[in-house]
Amino acid sequence: MPISSEWRVLPHGAIVEVTENLWTVEGTLPKGALKRVMSIAKLSDGRLVVHSAVAVDEDSVAKIEAWGMPAFLLVPNRMHRTDALAYKTRFPQLHILAPAAARSAVDEVVTTEGDYSQFPKDDAVSLISLAGTGHREGVMKVVSSDGTTLVFSDVIFNMPHVGGAIGWILRHITNSTGGPRISRLARMGLVRDTKTLRAELEQLAATPHLTRIIVSHHLPIEVHAANVLLGIAASL
Repeated sequence: MPISSEWRVLPHGAIVEVTENLWTVEGTLPKGALKRVMSIAKLSDGRLVVHSAVAVDEDSVAKIEAWGMPAFLLVPNRMHRTDALAYKTRFPQLHILAPAAARSAVDEVVTTEGDYSQFPKDDAVSLISLAGTGHREGVMKVVSSDGTTLVFSDVIFNMPHVGGAIGWILRHITNSTGGPRISRLARMGLVRDTKTLRAELEQLAATPHLTRIIVSHHLPIEVHAANVLLGIAASL
């Protein structure tokens, strides 16, 4: 979908209130079976952090604004720039951050103010840059009353198999479907140091009270999240 400053709403699901300081919305793309997930986390001071922006309908916007003021927009990699400019146009106060190695690509669309290291220290929300991706991608960590959530982008997919020609490609060519995994595209386009990324995923699996993993495409991982992450690490 071409990048635009216009607020272009595609079909999307309802806001899911995952926990007291983390919401998600699953949206669609114009073509294909791939869906994208926006996560919104609330900082300790009540301001909001938008991860992988998706333009949503006016009722959803009103619900988000009633929950808090959008203050930060995280563009987690170069492939998730689509609605970044539209969000900055609608919410001029947004501070836009991207992983260090993704900034130049994001800056082609909307100006970033820094990388993940410039995110303010907060007890509820923090950012981790993944050295194993060459700092092309990172993870948002959200601490809530029910435990800790890790929000990934494209390093981890959790997409079920789908039918048709596109489903065949996703299953057999890109290896993107069939449960939590690092897709073939991620291995080619994101992974730069296999050993380092494996160690980083193992360290994240040891996160105290890890309750769930949210990915930017399709289903959250809500059962045995740590063990699932260790399995993904072992596949590298």
